Amino acid sequence: MTQKNQQPKTEQQKKEQDYREHVERVTPRYSLPYQMGKAFVLGGLICVLGQMILHVATQKLGLDRETAAAWCSMLLVFASVLLTGFNIYPKLVEWGGAGALVPITGFANSVASAAIEYRKEGQVFGIGSKIFTIAGPVILFGVFTSWVLGLVFWIGTLAGIV
Repeated sequence: MTQKNQQPKTEQQKKEQDYREHVERVTPRYSLPYQMGKAFVLGGLICVLGQMILHVATQKLGLDRETAAAWCSMLLVFASVLLTGFNIYPKLVEWGGAGALVPITGFANSVASAAIEYRKEGQVFGIGSKIFTIAGPVILFGVFTSWVLGLVFWIGTLAGIV
């Protein structure tokens, strides 16, 4: 009876050891400094592109700063959606990680990729209901955080702190 109880335990331990070895073999290895460097480079290139758009819009086209900033945002979003449609932006995300996901282009990519993925389900039940699957929480928590910070600012103003 004792041997029967020990037998399954030994088999279970062997299975657990095999599983740990399998996970160790298939888990990709990443160098954090290297990944951070790639994110910095890609995010920096996106920001440099934005600054170039701003410079051209203000200096060459003579637009005021506010209008130039609006055009810059629109062009970056358009470029991101276009690159997502041609399956180029996902490759940039794979290479640069957060460097491609954090700027406004990453937000546009998340909306466009969901729309592309669910278009086969139709306009309403596909694109319409799934387009903000990834971006929805960002919008929700962004609006909520803005509301909380606005409330804190308002209370601080009433209290004479701000």
